[in-house]
Amino acid sequence: MFDKEKFVREIETQGYSIVRNALPSEYIAQAKMKLEEAIKAEVEYHGDNDYSDYGMVLLCSLYDKIFTELFDLPLVTQPLESVLGEGCTVYAYTSSSMPPSTSNYSKRVHVDCPRIIPNYVTNMGATILLDDFTEKNGATWFLPNSQERAEPPSKEEFFNTAKRLIEKAGTIWFFNARIWHAGGQNRTAQWRHALTINVVRPWMKQRIDIPRAMANMDLSQLSEKSKQKLGFYAQVPANYDEYYVPFEERKFKQKTE
Repeated sequence: MFDKEKFVREIETQGYSIVRNALPSEYIAQAKMKLEEAIKAEVEYHGDNDYSDYGMVLLCSLYDKIFTELFDLPLVTQPLESVLGEGCTVYAYTSSSMPPSTSNYSKRVHVDCPRIIPNYVTNMGATILLDDFTEKNGATWFLPNSQERAEPPSKEEFFNTAKRLIEKAGTIWFFNARIWHAGGQNRTAQWRHALTINVVRPWMKQRIDIPRAMANMDLSQLSEKSKQKLGFYAQVPANYDEYYVPFEERKFKQKTE
């Protein structure tokens, strides 16, 4: 059972919270298979795997319904809504996979949100483990209670004081997107797979216009919850006609707090 008060308190104080056993094993197996197919498709798009984002699918919801069904899982959406409100929407929806025997762009010490507003969270991250995270396969490093720190820590300070996300598949690491973190080095011969969602307040723009990017897809099986989280109900009207349509036909019809 999700403990909302405990979760919000942990996000406010330490900048992160861990929810275990959030995903059914059947979902994990299916998502891993479809993610590997998506990674291959992105390599084909680029022409080879010699690009900085290799292993990171830029927009997972373009590839299979398994990635949109994620938003129908209460332990994915409830924690995000407890901090950002029911109307929160996806800013970015990527994979956080680590290729075998190497690292990638995530190895730098960084934050996922450029702005600091004291005592106000604009962005939340959710790293969704599809494999066990271990020291050998590049488990994420993160610095607790660093969400309001403007200047990055030195590498020495960071790696001397940071924690590792050593957790089982099915775990979700929720974090204030201002927390300083870094990917590790995968020293195994296997891929290490995860998904990462960056979620924002509904008045904020998405990194990619997800509804427009998915416009040519069959959306008939998309749940109302998935549509809302992917931003289908947070689109700005393009003209007077769209503005004055009945409420049920509006492109912006969700709570803003």
